[in-house]
Amino acid sequence: MNTSQLGGIVGYSTQQVRDLERLGVLPRADRGANGYRRYLAHHAVALRAYRSMAAAIGPVPARSLMPQLVAGTAEAAAERIDELHGALARERMHVRDALRGLEVAVDESADLFSEDDAMTISELAHALGVRASALRHWEREGLVRPERASSTAARSFGARAVTEARIVAALRSGGYGIPSIVRVLEQVRDQSLTADAQRILTERLASLTRRSVALLAAAGHLHALLEMLGAAADGAGHDS
Repeated sequence: MNTSQLGGIVGYSTQQVRDLERLGVLPRADRGANGYRRYLAHHAVALRAYRSMAAAIGPVPARSLMPQLVAGTAEAAAERIDELHGALARERMHVRDALRGLEVAVDESADLFSEDDAMTISELAHALGVRASALRHWEREGLVRPERASSTAARSFGARAVTEARIVAALRSGGYGIPSIVRVLEQVRDQSLTADAQRILTERLASLTRRSVALLAAAGHLHALLEMLGAAADGAGHDS
């Protein structure tokens, strides 16, 4: 295959193929008598492996990782793939914990809440399993809005502030940064307090599943590639 034909297998341009070869994502191609690159079956497998890896962990990390996997042993590649699967599994667990936290927030926000039920910052921190300093930080960022009679008075977390704090804790557990949580709260404060947050977390869970499947595909392509490269190296050794 030439560069255009190889790229066409996965929908990449000729420049993308050249860049990936230059970065070591693809094994170096031999050149024909006319000076053009000649790509073989193992280059196509490597390109499919990279595409799946990019879908699983992102193009930039994939471009950094693939050369190490291609140049290493099957054992080292298997260990690294296991680590990536483990990271996805941990993130999935955090997102599921976040969804459960949102369900609690929904259930408790429907309960009757009197002023006598308002919580202090230490009580709320204990209930959420976070530090009081985290709640103060969330307040400075505008994520939670406790009531205070004066700037020196103690904070009092009423029904809405408690629910918002639970949502923030759930989203933080799901891996969301402060800017993303700010946008979520801005979108939902005048509507349903949790609907958008639940939708975003559910979509993230689906995205993690897609990434896990892509990583499975990458592992299969990578295994095939390493076997092909190993066979080629054995053949070269016998020839010598």
